[in-house]
Amino acid sequence: MFSSAGIAETYFKKAGIDIVVANELLPKRGAFYQKMYPTSKMIIGDIKEKKEDFLKAISDDVKFLIATPPCQGLSTLGMNKHLTQMQSDPRNYLVFDILDVIDKKDFDYIMIENVPRFLSMYFPYKGEFKTLEEILVDKYDKKYNIEINILNAKDYGVPQTRPRAIVKMFKKDKKWGWPKTQKEITLKEAIGHLPSLESGEKSNIKFHNAKVHNEREIECMKHTPEGCSAMVNEVYYPKKADGTKIKGFHNTYKRMRWDAPAPARTMNNGNIGSHNNVHPGKKLKDGTYSDARVLTLRELFIVSSLPEEWNIPEGLTDTFIRHIIGEAIPPMLAYNIVKMIGVDSDD
Repeated sequence: MFSSAGIAETYFKKAGIDIVVANELLPKRGAFYQKMYPTSKMIIGDIKEKKEDFLKAISDDVKFLIATPPCQGLSTLGMNKHLTQMQSDPRNYLVFDILDVIDKKDFDYIMIENVPRFLSMYFPYKGEFKTLEEILVDKYDKKYNIEINILNAKDYGVPQTRPRAIVKMFKKDKKWGWPKTQKEITLKEAIGHLPSLESGEKSNIKFHNAKVHNEREIECMKHTPEGCSAMVNEVYYPKKADGTKIKGFHNTYKRMRWDAPAPARTMNNGNIGSHNNVHPGKKLKDGTYSDARVLTLRELFIVSSLPEEWNIPEGLTDTFIRHIIGEAIPPMLAYNIVKMIGVDSDD
């Protein structure tokens, strides 16, 4: 449910999981999903309108449900002056469509994943406001083991710092352990083998071509060392077309570090001025720094734990590809979680 483009499922077959049916609101993402997983039935549209079709496609031998609902919620209950407005936002109730599907089917295993703050949000339930954990315990404690954790992708084979909230539900007679942590993969280990590129340069390696940035952005980043932000430069700071300084935070126009995993890749990962998006680069003989650009698609695939030569359909825009990766759980993290189905944590 709420599948987007299906990035999370990239390695599911390796874990012995076949997705029978998926639902996605946005047609372009749903079409991508269908091309990537041609044996899965994709139901495109609002789950509230398509739920019966979705339920009909779930046969009795389907035993696993994964859902990533939109992360809207009542995040500051009792203190938010727009509480009434938030209560009227239908997106805040989509989590209940998941519960409705759980109630109407007999899954052995259920995984709900989202951003960590999802766990602290409140939802209207039985005349009160409850967290998701409180609702799940009230409804399913007798049928399912309910385990909730925040896992960081960098600890599970992904060269990227990306915490995700993971909710696991599994029947009392089943096993589903938590994966063991792994050694962090630094950016140097992940993408250090790829050739240096400047803005607009292309290589003969598939997907390893640099985006074009404007000269003002290039200039300020050429004078910004690894791990630093151009916002603190005294001379070569980010400028508007009229020469005035751009306002921003300490993590905007910022280079990554070679000796650490990549910062979380967001949907805005193609914007050189957004958070922590610039290649680490290296110091050149003239005192400036190389690679004044965002990550190439190939570098983005690698730090997101996707195949380096990901077999995606032709004709997709750079922006679309970056968006669907930025909004998804890194697939190697998802794989490490689902491969533990049927296994104790200590096994």
